[in-house]
Amino acid sequence: MTHSSNWTPGSWRDFEALHIPEYRDGAALAETEQLLGSYPPLVFAGEARRLRADLAQVAAGKGFLLQGGDCAESFKEFHPNNIRDTFRVLLQMAVILTFGSQMPVVKVGRMAGQFAKPRSSPTEEQGGVSLPSYRGDIVNDMGFDEVGREPDPARMQRAYMQAAATLNLLRALAQGGYANLHQVHKWNLDFVGASEAGAKYQNVATRIGEALAFMEACGVNPESVPQLKGTDFYTSHEALLLGYEQAMTRQDSLTGDWFDTSAHLLWIGDRTRFPGSAHVEFLRGVNNPIAMKAGPSLEPDDLIRMIDVLNPTNDPGRLTLIARFGHDKVEAGLPRLVRRVKAEGRHVVWSCDPMHGNTIKAASGFKTRPFERILAEVRGFFAVHRAEGTHAGGIHAEMTGQNVTECTGGAAAVTDETLADRYHTHCDPRLNASQSIELAFLLAEGIREEIDKDQIAAAA
Repeated sequence: MTHSSNWTPGSWRDFEALHIPEYRDGAALAETEQLLGSYPPLVFAGEARRLRADLAQVAAGKGFLLQGGDCAESFKEFHPNNIRDTFRVLLQMAVILTFGSQMPVVKVGRMAGQFAKPRSSPTEEQGGVSLPSYRGDIVNDMGFDEVGREPDPARMQRAYMQAAATLNLLRALAQGGYANLHQVHKWNLDFVGASEAGAKYQNVATRIGEALAFMEACGVNPESVPQLKGTDFYTSHEALLLGYEQAMTRQDSLTGDWFDTSAHLLWIGDRTRFPGSAHVEFLRGVNNPIAMKAGPSLEPDDLIRMIDVLNPTNDPGRLTLIARFGHDKVEAGLPRLVRRVKAEGRHVVWSCDPMHGNTIKAASGFKTRPFERILAEVRGFFAVHRAEGTHAGGIHAEMTGQNVTECTGGAAAVTDETLADRYHTHCDPRLNASQSIELAFLLAEGIREEIDKDQIAAAA
């Protein structure tokens, strides 16, 4: 249970709220928020509690968190095939990571609610015309025109409906047979066979196949163990548009605790993490598992003070810290945070976001993220935790199941010159399906090497 002294779902309104749009029609905003408050919850308290228990295992070093999905979901690209394909890639990554880590993998999508985005400036200028910045489809339109850029509260209702439909499909895919373990492994074999770098991952794929064959020979198959036909899958997004989040916050009838029913897990971004923040005030009172981005600007003392606010009872599984430093800063900046948290005995999940600190502008003018920099930050993150004797507990990636060309490099060999071919993101560049699976294989290789070294050392 989360400590929530003097907290109400609306107490955040007395604190400093950054990156929240100004709506011209206050009456329409209030009416929309009241209407959303009468809608059914998107997720349930019991599901959020189950995720919190799963993350407690990760915090104890007995699991791994895989969190991934769109930078920003859009109304325009809403299609069942897009949802299915991203879900499929996350499943493929999870199987590879389960084998590599020899631990359960907790699967959390940046899906069914990742509609709002913080912006560095409240306005954008083009051709001498200044308009409100695009803040995600839940707020306004990406097109640069006066009507579309005006924040519209009615968009929150459309976001809710899209999130509900997305969750409906995700639950069907997770439990309806699509997530069959043998089928997911076959998809990975298809990737290995079709990829120019496939030989590099053949050993991992072969060993997974041998493990599945052994299980089958022992009578462990999807027919005898129904759990192999399905999986638990959770949703998450940045809790940025607090009026929407408040409207979706409900009191659990069994415990009386408050839960934000817009998603299973909510996180606080780097730009809204500060003392006196309305976002911190809101999330301290909901009983969902929560996360917070941790970057180069975060001092150890400030981190501990933030943990005191967000998880005062030090409950494992309550708080995930998502490190986002950049490939050239992670090994210098992360250790002091990890050491301080360890010295204080705080129970957290440490996850790596190798995306946000590695965004550059290509010569072609497109924002991109070089795959080699993403890998370098992941390797640095794992190296820090090995050195500090702590658990590198997860990965947080902006990715898609589509064959986009937004991040350069990888086996897909995306170059600066080919970025324009399929650059579809509404905000930041995402890993495509091939790059995401390649990242999982490389992670699995690294994790497996560490496990093998530990086993050799223990036997010596």
